Parts: sequence; C-alpha cells; structure tokens
Amino acid sequence: MIIKDLSSLRRFFYRDTTPIWHVCATPYTLLGMDEWVRGFRWVNYSDCFDSLHPRILVPPQPVANTFPFDTLEAMNNHLLKLPQVRNHIRSFGPGLLTLLFFDEETESLARELDLQLIFPPADLRRRIDDKLETTRIADSAGVSSVPNVLGSVQTYDDLRSLSKHLGPDLVVQTPYGDSGETTFFISSRDDFDLVQSHIAAEREVKIMKRIRPRQAAVEGCVTSSGTVVGPLSTEIVGFGELTPYKGGWAGNEIAAGAFSDAQRKQASHQTMLIGNAIQALGYRGYFEVDWLIDQDTDTLYLGELNPRLTGLSPLTNLAAFAHADAPLFLFHLAEYRNLKLDFNLQELNQRWSDLDENDNWGQLIIKHTEQTDVVLKSAPASGVWRLNADGSASFRYPQTHRRTVDGHNEAFFLRIPEASDQITFGDDLGILVVPGRLLTENGQLTDRTQAWIRAIRAHFV
Repeated sequence: MIIKDLSSLRRFFYRDTTPIWHVCATPYTLLGMDEWVRGFRWVNYSDCFDSLHPRILVPPQPVANTFPFDTLEAMNNHLLKLPQVRNHIRSFGPGLLTLLFFDEETESLARELDLQLIFPPADLRRRIDDKLETTRIADSAGVSSVPNVLGSVQTYDDLRSLSKHLGPDLVVQTPYGDSGETTFFISSRDDFDLVQSHIAAEREVKIMKRIRPRQAAVEGCVTSSGTVVGPLSTEIVGFGELTPYKGGWAGNEIAAGAFSDAQRKQASHQTMLIGNAIQALGYRGYFEVDWLIDQDTDTLYLGELNPRLTGLSPLTNLAAFAHADAPLFLFHLAEYRNLKLDFNLQELNQRWSDLDENDNWGQLIIKHTEQTDVVLKSAPASGVWRLNADGSASFRYPQTHRRTVDGHNEAFFLRIPEASDQITFGDDLGILVVPGRLLTENGQLTDRTQAWIRAIRAHFV
C-alpha cells in the first residue's frame, strides 16, 4: 500500500484493527500509543496503573514482591510463556509483537503465538548494540567518535600502554551495559583496581579520552523510503538526586532553546548517516543515538547506538511535532506493515530539527539510591500531581500519560513498584514527566526540578 501523506499514515493506523502487542516491564516506553493505533495493547510485569488501564494485562508475579529475573529478555520470555498471557493474546488472533529486549527464545515464542516480531533478528540487534561495533559502524559512515582505542586490557599497565596518546583521564566502556553501570572513569591505578574485574573479563573494551561532554540523544527510524529522524534532546546523566551511577542515564529534556540551530541540524544529519549505515547491514525500524558535545571545542561525537525503542521514546512520541505530524513509532509500524511512504522524508527531517517544532518537556528517572534494601509500605499513584508552594506534592487524579498536565506546577508521574515490593540499590522507583525546563543554562538541575524530586520521593515510605 502506498501512503501519500502524513494524514493517510495516521488514518491507516487509526482504522487498522490488527492486534499489536508491546511486552515490557512497564507501559512507559509507548505510553499513549493506543490513541494513535487502534489495535495497540500491552502485557506488563509491573502494575503501574493499579489494574485501571483498559488495554494493559498484568499477570500475577511468579514470586511475590520481587523481580526474580537476571535480564529483561528473561522477563519477557516468562510473560510470553504464561497461560493467562498466551490465552489473552490468542483471543485476539494473529498480530504483531514489539519489545525493548528479546533473544532467540523470544523469536520462537512469537512464532508459537502467531505473532510477527517487528524488529530485526536478535543476532543483528546484538551485534549493533555492541559499543565497540557501534564505533566501527560510525567510522565507516564518516561519523566521528571521541578519540579512542579498542583493545584487550588485563592490567593497569595494559591500559596505559594502549592509551598513552589519550591523556591521563580516561573513560572505559565494555561492549554491553545499561545506564552507566559499565562505563568507568579512570585516572589512577586505584580507580582501575576498583573495576579491574569488569574490564579484564572482556575480550575487548573501548578506551576514550575524557572530555567535558554535554550529552544529547536523537531517535530515528530506518524505512525502505529513507531514515526519519526525531528532535535532539538533552540527556540527564549522573545526578545523585536521581541515580547512584556516575555515568547513569536519569532522563531527558526536549527544549526549544537547549541547542543551537547548527547543533540540531548536525545531529539530525549524522543520525541519518548512522541510520543509512545500519540499513546497509540489514537493520529496519526504530533506533536511538547518544551524542556527546565537547564543551571545550563544540565538536559533536558519537556516544553510543541503541538498536531498539529506548527510554527517550515517550518524549519523542508525545512531543508537539508528533501531534502535528505523526509519532516516530508510526514509521516503524509502517515499515513492518510494508507501507510505501511516498512523500518527502527529507523535508520532514528538516522540520523536526527546527527550533519552532520543539516544545519544552522533560522526564526524570528516579531510582533507589540507598545501599540498603527496603520494603515499601506505600507508594505514590500514577497520574497527575501538583507541586505545592510549601514544596510538597499532592495527587490530583489518575491519568495514563501527560496530556492533561496543566501548567508548570503540575506533572505526570508513572509509579513502577507497588506497596509491599522489595526495592534494591539502583531499582527504578518511577518516572516524572514535567513541562518546562529541567536544567539550567550550565546544565544543572533547576530548583524546581529538585523540588519535584524531593516531593515525589517523600511519597515512597
């Protein structure tokens, strides 16, 4: 089928009754997509909406009040094996399946359920997700990375021998990792000794010169008609109020004045180059690129590549440009429904990188930062909250995403754990989506942002 314009794209999915399932720990990644896609539904592990969302199935947990899985792939496979989930999915007939993370077992389970898993094969995604392979892909596409060297490191002397041209302060990354847990900052032998076991266990690591980065991110979608690129967002990284990890991702901000016109256009163009490069490897669909802007030289460098939906996806798909045109995820669905996009994607990319297309919204990922494990006695409900003059926060009403937030003293909160759940170091407590700027001009959390964090944390007892 040929799609001539954006209104036709929107109309197709608004009318289409094909079941589309998103299996994930929480519904957050594609929150609100059911308003665009008639057949969209979720299967989740966490009951963020207290069983009130009409399109979310949350089966009983295998072990009460804990998360007994080593990986999200294992969690997704567990969900897809449950009789309650299988019967529910089969009652809707053949359909499509999306997930953040999956493996070969997931692919087999999808076939059993007569679902088309609408992402490239797990082995290709795993290859592209490797931070070292990402560096090589970027090099082939003419996209610069922070000055680096790839190699095997067993000892501190190995590290220094390989990186003597990169200066005394280094950043070391292992091939795979999440939210800064496997990014190590090393300036001395003592620094290295603390993380040697992680580094020496890898066949190869990436060693980078340490720069003063401003971190940014862009999502895109590889289609047969070209690569579509979303707006540039600021990454919120490493703030102790939010995450215990020094290099840990803790949110994003899409703001009209956050980047110069040149930075936005360069990031859009280079994201398109990355999309074209992975398309040549056989990749199709949604992806995200993290960018590093050197604050001393204003140089744009590749950070990493995530071949999947990401934590940025809710901001991308609910931003002002998405409501004016179409959410980026609709292009992913179009690719796997074999829709031919017969309109100007270059013009779309230029519009989405334009200053006037961006509105000011941000999200904060609030983690449990204490070393001690705790059991929750109570936890705040998901929905719209108000920040009061005295610094406290009060619940206004249930809501499934941010659309009815009214003014800068309101925000949408998605709670993840429930009362009586056990919380361990680094676990996510919830996601706060706030209108307006979250960061100051010099990249610090605003007073209002810090007040919101304190106020929401106070409701976890």
